[in-house]
Amino acid sequence: MYNLLDFMVKEAKYRLIKKLNKVEIRLYTTLIIAEVDGYGDRGFNILFKYISGDNTTQTNLEMTSPVISKNIEMTAPVLSEKDSISFVMPEEYTLENTPKPNDERIKIQQIPKRYVAALRFTGRWTTSNFSKKSKQLLNELRTSKIKTKGNIFTMRYSGPLTPWFMRRNEVATEIDFT
Repeated sequence: MYNLLDFMVKEAKYRLIKKLNKVEIRLYTTLIIAEVDGYGDRGFNILFKYISGDNTTQTNLEMTSPVISKNIEMTAPVLSEKDSISFVMPEEYTLENTPKPNDERIKIQQIPKRYVAALRFTGRWTTSNFSKKSKQLLNELRTSKIKTKGNIFTMRYSGPLTPWFMRRNEVATEIDFT
């Protein structure tokens, strides 16, 4: 049985450049993210509250206008690296028009266009799966003589109500691909 929310969530756009066995080399366009650092997966609830309206939109109205909040469409993937977690903003947002978080723990940032190597896997996200799939990703990149730039991070695509055996996860890293 499929979770209807999984079909309604937009995904960050990328262009598939090349496949190396199970690893995909992708070119992602510039992304705007809302990030919480230092809270691990607990940061998810902080970010969910933000996209559910705990924010202030930037308007060109007079100073006497009421403060306006905006619900932001959920997108995938949810990015996590070490103790940080990030939501990718829908593609129509820029640094200038992304609603301002009311929670100071949330930082709005821009990730420039970049090449990413990603390895997809299904099932639950666990530390053991992350470690095993990270090694597999790094071995494939080493074999192909592709250099990494930065840490390995997780990209999660499935909602919390998705059965564990249908969940889509990826381990990924930025690469030097020119």
